[in-house]
Amino acid sequence: MVSEKIAQLINEQIAHEQYAAQYYLSMSAWFSAKDLDGIANYFRVQSKEELMHADKMFDYLNDVGGEIILGEIPKPPHEFESATDIFKKALEHEKKVTRSIFNIVKNANDEGDFATTSFLQWFINEQVEEEASASQYVTKIKMVCDNPSALYLFDQELAKRVFVADPTA
Repeated sequence: MVSEKIAQLINEQIAHEQYAAQYYLSMSAWFSAKDLDGIANYFRVQSKEELMHADKMFDYLNDVGGEIILGEIPKPPHEFESATDIFKKALEHEKKVTRSIFNIVKNANDEGDFATTSFLQWFINEQVEEEASASQYVTKIKMVCDNPSALYLFDQELAKRVFVADPTA
């Protein structure tokens, strides 16, 4: 059985993951409006991954007997300054998600909730990958944004990304 405090933190994280899905979908829409469909695709896939993360937490909380209380999802921004601005915001958002997951792990450790700590290890590993990837894309977009040919190639690179559901989700 999970404590009320840990259940509350996981419920909050579910809302964070659902917000992230909306945020990335908003970013996708911005790129789509600019006819950068490959980059739009990248953020659509990001959105789907965030929903998968929320589902994974939802299922875990249900499995350990926690009460699921879905929180309000704020409206994400839809106006951005530039492609570079979006990738920087995506990186900052991933860092915020990482801090939130670390907070749940800390609280679970403090309570001796080894099941939750074990469950969240997957998310910790995922966040390492997410932050590294987001950081690389910030670097790449800075290199290509003023060069139409390079931007075209970057857009084509990101068009290849596909959503792959986690079999454990």
